[in-house]
Amino acid sequence: MSQRGPENRQCRDGSSARFARLKKRADFQRAATGARWRSQAFTLQARRREEGRAPSAARIGFTAARRIGDAVERNRIRRRLKEALRVSCNLETRDDHDYVLVAEREALTRRFETLCADLAKAFAAVRVKSSRGSSDRDRRK
Repeated sequence: MSQRGPENRQCRDGSSARFARLKKRADFQRAATGARWRSQAFTLQARRREEGRAPSAARIGFTAARRIGDAVERNRIRRRLKEALRVSCNLETRDDHDYVLVAEREALTRRFETLCADLAKAFAAVRVKSSRGSSDRDRRK
């Protein structure tokens, strides 16, 4: 797997989803100012990328604060979220958006099927919020 290029992820149904990793701190901070949806297990933040950048695959970042546990627990939570993302292929993502999943402690003990369902709801909700927000901005111009 390439570190810079989009990752092809195999879904349960055999299809593949394309995501690139979000790695720079500035990109995480920019996504934090966009639309968000909160569940007990995570918070999803989404923001459209700047106009100057060519739209590529949707970029997704993962973060877990120290307050939710030690390094072993934080890494386990991130792995569970990544796997839930991998098997949830019909997510409503946009290629010109950046997404950040902020982990909560509940993600460690939540049933995996519920975690996947929460992800689907979250992506659908932020898609609606971000499309509403962009149309409001366009009207103001």
